[in-house]
Amino acid sequence: MRNSKKRDNLWKEAYKKCRLSVKHIQMAKELGLNPKSLIKNIPNPKEKWKLPVRNWIEHMYEKRFRKSARERNYVII
Repeated sequence: MRNSKKRDNLWKEAYKKCRLSVKHIQMAKELGLNPKSLIKNIPNPKEKWKLPVRNWIEHMYEKRFRKSARERNYVII
């Protein structure tokens, strides 16, 4: 029980610090990301090349699951 409360608190912290929606939290969990990695990847103002965390999650989710969706749609004759 104690670890699950700690984990829930970390997800709440990531939710607030990264300005994520519930949808983005769900996508991050499906990708296997942990809340510490999300918080760690918040870009500084000097890091113009780095995507905001919510866009980063969307990009990775689309990249992984769009590819697997395409593989499922192939018809073998």
